[in-house]
Amino acid sequence: MTSLTESPHLPAPGEELIYPLPEPPSTGELIEVAPGVRWLRLPLPFALDHVNLWLIDEDDGATLVDTGIDRPESRAVWEQVLAGPLRHRPIRRIVCTHFHPDHMGLAGWLGARFGAPLLATAGEWAFARALSLDTGPRYVERQLAFYRRAGLDRDMLGEIGARGNSYAERVGPIPDTYQRLLDGMTLTLGGRPWRVITGRGHAPEHACLYCPDLDVLISGDQVLPRISPNVGVWPQEPDGDPLPLFLASLERLRILPGNVLVLPSHGRPFRGLRARLDTLAEHHRERLRLAEAACPDAGAGVSGAEVIPALFKRAMDTHQTIFAVGESLAHLHLLWHAGRLIRQTDAAGVARFRRL
Repeated sequence: MTSLTESPHLPAPGEELIYPLPEPPSTGELIEVAPGVRWLRLPLPFALDHVNLWLIDEDDGATLVDTGIDRPESRAVWEQVLAGPLRHRPIRRIVCTHFHPDHMGLAGWLGARFGAPLLATAGEWAFARALSLDTGPRYVERQLAFYRRAGLDRDMLGEIGARGNSYAERVGPIPDTYQRLLDGMTLTLGGRPWRVITGRGHAPEHACLYCPDLDVLISGDQVLPRISPNVGVWPQEPDGDPLPLFLASLERLRILPGNVLVLPSHGRPFRGLRARLDTLAEHHRERLRLAEAACPDAGAGVSGAEVIPALFKRAMDTHQTIFAVGESLAHLHLLWHAGRLIRQTDAAGVARFRRL
């Protein structure tokens, strides 16, 4: 598993999101989005070209939420920020919403520099540690077996094999100790209470943070304004069923006030959370319909790779194809686990799906 690549998704007709901040911060700049909460943007080497980080002012420094990917250009921006806006405000602790490299990639580097502890859920810390250390030949073997079973062709399998463990290449050392975040617990950040709300599906135990005093939600990747977070099946859990977990997590966020200011990891801060939750849920209902329609009701059935064109209408590189396969399988697996599809393995070892 590498970093985040979401499937594009525009708001549905009638969905109205309000963007109170017209422009994102420029490189090395911090913008205040709420009292004591500032926005930093770092570059990413993907089609999704940025990640948003959040700094919460403390009396003796700052709490950082997410860190950016471990690449020279990310470290260069951090050096600029640490020598400029944060030169008198050391990072006292680091909260990571989830394990993806654009969120936890520099937690070790920044933590060692400032002696700042990492705060994360157990699921995210453990997955990051395990995946970052999984660099032996067995990793590539498992990847190839999974994507061969999903129906990818020989050329694509060759590219996947050549990539190796790209997650390990995009993160620094994951801290070997951490402070556990639990769903429902309250952190005091910047002198205000922030409640932890965990979500699943996009990551094992993704942590969102809600501050009732400010009416601000740091949503991480769980809710994004213009794209749908990737929800995929991965080689580490080949029979997984993540989509119901993701949809249930969206419903949990409906308890928040309707006008909450949402601070997402990609895109711009927005208001209109409930409308966005409706759109994301409808987006996946439509994809379930398309995935089911792509499966025949007789014959050998279709592979996860063969369902990709029904869900994605654009050309994709290797990085995007890997995420598209995972998302295709997530929709097929929901239908399979729900008893609406049959999954059978053909003579070549490819898992194929057909309707009952």
